Amino acid sequence: MAASSLQLPVFKRLEGKVAIITGAANGIGATTARLFAQHGCKVIIADIDDKNGLSVAEEIGPEYALFIHCDVRIESDVQNAVDTTVSRYGKLDIMFSNAGVAGSRDTSILEASPENINLVFETNVFGAFFCAKHAARVMIPARKGSVIFSASAASEVFGITSDTYTASKCAVVGLCKSLCVEMGKYGIKANCVSPYVILTKLGMSIMPTQDRKLAEEIVAEASNFKGKTLTTEDVAEAALYLAGDESKFVSGLNLLIDGGFTTTNTAFQVAVEKILG
Repeated sequence: MAASSLQLPVFKRLEGKVAIITGAANGIGATTARLFAQHGCKVIIADIDDKNGLSVAEEIGPEYALFIHCDVRIESDVQNAVDTTVSRYGKLDIMFSNAGVAGSRDTSILEASPENINLVFETNVFGAFFCAKHAARVMIPARKGSVIFSASAASEVFGITSDTYTASKCAVVGLCKSLCVEMGKYGIKANCVSPYVILTKLGMSIMPTQDRKLAEEIVAEASNFKGKTLTTEDVAEAALYLAGDESKFVSGLNLLIDGGFTTTNTAFQVAVEKILG
């Protein structure tokens, strides 16, 4: 594809900026890559999924997108992604640490296995550390930048998914807040986006059923905000806000995109209805 197939908005909020998005071959990452490019950002699509990653880069076009194979569990892969970005574009403005896995759907701590714990933490937590470390390496001398992490509503309300996944996302939020303090003196922002359930490939993997229609019914019934369904575009818009200058004084935020799900506790109401009818 000789040029981008994307229709650019009149006002490009990330004009001239450069971003790395890990896990950008699918789901939230791919949608965010498209949106960032529409707003004038050069986007590095960093993923282990070569086929889909290259496809997303081709769809966006070479003017705005470049695919780099990157396994975030391997520090040298993350370092290479950052070094390649700086070599090609001369800087890095935005690091969106988005790659993640749900792991197995353990329903009890008694089922937790070392293999699954290692997989989830190496991807979700170690990967976030490596992204932050190597982004900071080039952002600190520039004294500016935005680091964004994909966390989850499971970092704020508990018992909705496995202990392993929940713990990993709590760790990501903790890392974000610590970085907010450390990096503020360099003019670097650190924030999280934490969505409610979206039935992407990862989202489906945490559901108690793989029947998509039933999964959609469960997500809609559990949602606090009725009449609308959370999409990857909604999360991408939140990431766009945190990446751009509109959020220049926003740091340390865990931005919940959950329609009030984590604010709601209907246990008392459910108990009343169950006991009293």
